[in-house]
Amino acid sequence: MITKENTPVAICCDHAGYETKLAVIDYLKSLGIAVRDFGTTGTESCDYPDFAHPCALAVESGECYPGIGICGSGEGINMTLNKHQGIRSALCWKPEIARLARQHNDANVLALPGRFVSNEEAIEIVKAFLSTDFEGGRHCRRIAKIPVR
Repeated sequence: MITKENTPVAICCDHAGYETKLAVIDYLKSLGIAVRDFGTTGTESCDYPDFAHPCALAVESGECYPGIGICGSGEGINMTLNKHQGIRSALCWKPEIARLARQHNDANVLALPGRFVSNEEAIEIVKAFLSTDFEGGRHCRRIAKIPVR
């Protein structure tokens, strides 16, 4: 499990990811994993960057680890999260992609497409993400080549 003891998982979403976020939070809490919810708090239309930036900052600072972001397609929240230097957010729509994002890319944030996965699928993706370790080795060289602004 890639969570850190006494460090909550950061989670954020926009209106399109709200129902998925609730299901993921329930799942994490059922495992005894602490969660810090950066919003939103309902299904009324809102802007994902308002929630993604604070979530990313919490992961960057080490206050939370890892992070999860959810919007309709997953794209917008993923792009916003990845604007932060210390974030490697991966948009995942099935468990195998989540495993590879952790194994090969050391992803520290999972982005989910709330409108394209069921709550059950989202939970399976989260399980895969949290239970997979970074392989290191040749992948370290590749990650080091990701430009830093």
